[in-house]
Order: sequence, then C-alpha cells, then structure tokens
Amino acid sequence: MKLCFLVEEQYRHDGMPVEVIRQLTSWGHQVDVLRPGGSLLRMTEALQCAAHDAWVLKTVSGGPGLTLLEAAAVAGTTTINDARSIRGVRDKALAAAIGRSQGLPLPPTYAAARPELLAEIPESKYPIVVKPADGSSGRAVHLVTSPDRLTEMLPELVGEGMLIAQPYVPNSGVDIKVYGVGGELYATERRSPLHPDRVAPERPVPLTDEVAAIAARAGAVYGLDLYGVDVVLGPDGPVVVDVNDFPSFRQVPDATARVARAVLALAARGSRAAEPVEPAALPRMPEQREAPDAGASSPGMSGAPAVPVTPAASAASPLRSGSAQVLLAAGKNG
Repeated sequence: MKLCFLVEEQYRHDGMPVEVIRQLTSWGHQVDVLRPGGSLLRMTEALQCAAHDAWVLKTVSGGPGLTLLEAAAVAGTTTINDARSIRGVRDKALAAAIGRSQGLPLPPTYAAARPELLAEIPESKYPIVVKPADGSSGRAVHLVTSPDRLTEMLPELVGEGMLIAQPYVPNSGVDIKVYGVGGELYATERRSPLHPDRVAPERPVPLTDEVAAIAARAGAVYGLDLYGVDVVLGPDGPVVVDVNDFPSFRQVPDATARVARAVLALAARGSRAAEPVEPAALPRMPEQREAPDAGASSPGMSGAPAVPVTPAASAASPLRSGSAQVLLAAGKNG
C-alpha cells in the first residue's frame, strides 16, 4: 500500500507515529511523511497528483494538519481517522454537545469565548474544571474551587481561546484511559492531571463491562476507529471527561504492530459502505487468533486482555451520516 502520514512538529520524534511508520515500511509498504507545520503548503495543487491509499493524521489540536486532511477527504482520499470525526472531537465544546445528545455520560458543559464570561456559572456548580476547547495532552487544565479563585485565574486564562467548564466529578484521583484500536479495547489507569500529588503509576488494568460499553459507544458516536476515551469513576458511575483521536496507545501490548495493522485494514476498507451491524448487549472476550498482515511486532507490555468492539466506521455516526444509532448501552450519567 501507499500511505501518507501527516505529522506535526510536536510528534516528529514521538514513538507514535514514528514507530508505526517504520513498521509499515518494514512490511514493504510505501509511506510518505508530510510535515504540515514545517512546510509551505500549496493547497490548490497538493492533492492533484496524490495517489495514496489513505492519509493518516497525527497532529495537535488546532494544528494545520487537520485542514490538509479535510482537503484530502474532499478530494476523495480515504483518511484515518475520518476527517469529519476528528473535527468533532478536536473541539471539546462540540464534542460535549454531540456526546450528551447521544446519551454518553459526560458532565454538563459550559463554553465561553472570553474567560470572564465563566463568572456567570452558578456557585452551586463549583468546583469546576476549566480547559481550552482545543486543548490536548492535559494542557491548561485547571480545577477551580470557587468563583473567587476563578477571578484570580482570569489573567492566566486570557489567550487560551474558547474555554469550556464542567462541574468536577469527585473521584479517586485516577483516570481510566481506554484505547480503541483494530476493533478492540485496552484499558490503563494513570494519575489525573487534576491530582498531581496522587501516586498512581500508569499501568494496564482490567476493563469492566460498563466502561467497555461506554468506550465502544463513544467510538461509534464520534465515528472514530483509532481513539482514546478518558473516564473517571464518579459516585454515580463512570463519566467520560475526554475523547481524542489517534492517541499514544501507551501500555497497549504490541501497540506499534496493532496500530500499523489497523491502519492497513482501514486503508483497505476505504470509503466502502459497511454492512449493517446488529446491536450488541456487551463486548465479549476475543478468541485466540492469528493476527493479519503478519510482520515484526514491537515489544509491548502484557496487561489486561482486549475486548472486541464494532469498528466505528461500521456504525451509524452523527458525524458521518446524520443518524443517531447507538450500538451499546451507556453507563450512568455523572
């Protein structure tokens, strides 16, 4: 296959996607790498001679890569993830509206173009979590304990663009990160960025049926094939606090090979319409099987077994078809 990876400056030396590119190349596939943030882009000509089976984006929120990926999609090129789906989760205000409307357990969310407008949030909603709508990697995430504290923080929030605020969900200080790759889910836990003093080494953990159902539903709702879902266990059950496309896949066993195989499968499937999928009650444990496109695998940590899920592109998604079909039951609202 012939693939094009769009890699932003921040990820030029990152294991994800650099190791994936090396893996694909070692398997005999041609991979071109484009740096949207470090190149002058002739947008009216960039896609005229493109002959790739798929374009893959690894970018920061707000980076120029998504614009180029969307241009490729308009030109009929397969994109991984779907360009419209990426846009739907990169804007956290939009992602919150989409998720809540489809029954995902997300906190109530406020959005403000200027930080001083957050002062209108009722005091009864505090403490609140404030972060940029285009944030990533835990950047500028703040736990604000009171309206007075918000006033003190206003100068710090200026320049962050659109902000979102959500009531804080009481939890143990540990986030569960669920990764979706190759139609399977893998769970890890790590210290929450809101609790820097909490001792919690990042490690694989078993995936409960309830959290697995929520993570699978998130992939279907947002139309993502390679994704991560951040979940906290609140007093009323699991709550989704973030969704992102093409995450790091840290602690996923043989992550490099798994992501590489998933990219090949998605590129091969392309934009062909999938067969209808029957709703499932809960994910089941996978049977032991040989992996397709066998090649050298990268070392990975052994952790909790994977849970199979329906690929996002096979499910009706409001970002792809305007449909509101959901495949799995959601957890409790937090």
